[in-house]
Amino acid sequence: MTVHFPFQNTYSALPANFFARVAPTPVAAPRLIKLNRALAIHLGLDPDVLESPEGAEILAGKRLPDGADPIAMAYAGHQFGHFVPQLGDGRAILLGEVIDKDGVRRDIQLKGSGPTPFSRRGDGRAALGPVLREYIVSEAMFALGIPTTRSLAAVTSGERVQRETMLPGAVLTRVAASHIRVGTFQFFAARGDTDGVRQLADHVIARHYPDIGMAERPYHALLERVVARQADLVARWLPVGFIHGVMNTDNTSISGETIDYGPCAFMDEYNPAQVFSSIDEMGRYAYANQPRIALWNLTRLAECLLRLFSDDQDKAIEQAQFILGEFAEKFTAAYQAGLRRKIGLFTARDGDEALGAGPARRHGKEPGRLHPHVPPLGRRRRRCRQRQRPRPVHRSRRLR
Repeated sequence: MTVHFPFQNTYSALPANFFARVAPTPVAAPRLIKLNRALAIHLGLDPDVLESPEGAEILAGKRLPDGADPIAMAYAGHQFGHFVPQLGDGRAILLGEVIDKDGVRRDIQLKGSGPTPFSRRGDGRAALGPVLREYIVSEAMFALGIPTTRSLAAVTSGERVQRETMLPGAVLTRVAASHIRVGTFQFFAARGDTDGVRQLADHVIARHYPDIGMAERPYHALLERVVARQADLVARWLPVGFIHGVMNTDNTSISGETIDYGPCAFMDEYNPAQVFSSIDEMGRYAYANQPRIALWNLTRLAECLLRLFSDDQDKAIEQAQFILGEFAEKFTAAYQAGLRRKIGLFTARDGDEALGAGPARRHGKEPGRLHPHVPPLGRRRRRCRQRQRPRPVHRSRRLR
């Protein structure tokens, strides 16, 4: 039986330093746990074929479909505020891209499909529990109308993986508008590779924001679009009580989708200081801090784009800070709209900012404290380059 994926790959056509070519590591005995049939149809795939033994082998990485061009993407990132100049897909492999029924290009990626050149000391595998969690939570977010990566399938591998204990292994087939992150831009900027930053920016514009391609200042417009999408995204998280848990720059999608569901959860009761990551001891990624962190991450993106803005660094910083300064207003408008929808109000009125004041004041945090201010811009990039041996943030804990 032939399993056909109508791949039309573009990212793998970029220069070789954008990724590493690597095939998934075959697993022992793949077995399909869950297939998202509706999503498969929307992607132009045959769900009946995917539910066959041959389909399960492809979804587990045991065999490659025709047209696949498997790669692990390179990126850097700030992890809990500490810059790591090289991270990359350590346990995920991008098979390729397809065009869905809406004409939107989608990545198809296998998560937990084996080690890559970016794995460091990791085994490149995933345990069943985190795979099922990402499947359930990402599809819940989609049903709630929140931009998110999707889950096409969950497959057990027939193997065990070593964490604190031995656990059943699994592979998630993840679908995304793209897997390009703030950390992808940081990967090139930290190396002083302005041409790489420009090539990446041009690719992002062509893929996600083609209408700004002919703009007078396309890179300024790119930052404006990413700021707007991230402001809207985090504003959608808060009314449903969602806490991402690990809002590192390498977990911040340029397309504006929620990505990388690790220690995430929905709050059962309002607590602005709530965290769900066992290593977030300082509350960096607490519920009420998520808008600030989103802006902090966007500021790191802006630093990467400065050389594309102007050869005059002071002028480039001024232009970037102006764009970043729009985040608070965009976030506030989207957040208040979400609160209105939540309680059944259909029109905006003066005083809407008080909608969330009751629970916030009961916890000693005024609602205005949710609104972030633009952090310092311009110097941090040089500090990041100077950090030669960054301290990784408990990678083994994040693999669970």
